[in-house]
Amino acid sequence: MSASSPTAVIAATGLFTPEQSISNAELVEAYNAWAELENARHANEIAAGTRQALTPSSVEFIEKASGIKSRFVLDKTGVLDPERMVPHLPERSNDELSILAEMAVKAAQEAIAAWGKPVSEIGAVLCAASNMQRPYPAMAIEVQQALGIEGFAFDMNVACSSATFGLKTAADFIASGSVKAVLMVNPEICSAHLNFKDRDSHFIFGDVATAVIVEAADQATGGWEILGTRLKTVMSNNIRNNFGFLNGAALPTGESEPVAPTGLTDKMFVQQGRKVFKDVVPMVSDMIVDHATDLGLDPTALKRLWLHQANINMNQFIGRKVLGREPTPEENVIILDDYANTSSAGSIIAFHRHHDGFQPGDVGLICSFGAGYSAGTVFVRKR
Repeated sequence: MSASSPTAVIAATGLFTPEQSISNAELVEAYNAWAELENARHANEIAAGTRQALTPSSVEFIEKASGIKSRFVLDKTGVLDPERMVPHLPERSNDELSILAEMAVKAAQEAIAAWGKPVSEIGAVLCAASNMQRPYPAMAIEVQQALGIEGFAFDMNVACSSATFGLKTAADFIASGSVKAVLMVNPEICSAHLNFKDRDSHFIFGDVATAVIVEAADQATGGWEILGTRLKTVMSNNIRNNFGFLNGAALPTGESEPVAPTGLTDKMFVQQGRKVFKDVVPMVSDMIVDHATDLGLDPTALKRLWLHQANINMNQFIGRKVLGREPTPEENVIILDDYANTSSAGSIIAFHRHHDGFQPGDVGLICSFGAGYSAGTVFVRKR
């Protein structure tokens, strides 16, 4: 795709936000209660110097490290129980709509309503997310059935970059003539893969779902022209989750939900935060500038950046590098304070909630980055 002949547009977006939320103060209280219990349980080892006492968390530490102030979750009670520290999400029968699909459907319904066209015009459904509820049947097919959409559907996972990879895939399907419209959904139950017993990361994630309808430009009214898409991956172990069907048997007897005792922490989200910052920030900044240049765009003239909502320090650094100055809050959108890191959905939430004030011809950037490493850039122009 080139800037002179866009073939696909973002026609509509949707957002599902869980009813429950957890403030930093609530999360810190739960973590510190658990840490106090653990220190008491191992008082003898700590006194003997064979075990290090756990350090309390704090609201100040969380906000300085991340910019996060609260997060939405599907289950608050389980996360805040010091004896549990895991959301309670009971398994559903095969005849019920799965949790991930239910979230996706709600976000999709909002997007479809905003679009104002029948679902019969949608030819494909993509479920692009970082944590899939099961290997198969695909959640995308479940969403397809729930919404009465024909055609085809499949799941795809590129961690936090899944949405931009999904947007490119959708745009490519349209460019090839395979379909006239694609529904892409990004349901994220990040609380179920987060180790709430890890002080360095217990505050990072929240739950949410987003949806995007990508449509052929020759039949779309309004929307956002996709000027160009670019993807990049570089292998790294600095962000990793080792859970899978080959090691599922490692769960303690009787456990059917994510747990994080000693020896299983790598089956949940783990990262080397400082290394990630050092590696990813320059990689993404250079990728944005290079892609803009190749499209004939001036990166410093972008009206707005809708970046992956991983960490406020990363986003501010990337914003300064791309725009060549200190961005205003309107130019570099931050939704971390309310939603926390929502993996693939973050950049779409930012776009969905803060795309006002654009005139036809104004250009912005949707960008995501994360585990893999992976990164995706999607430049869009208001029609």
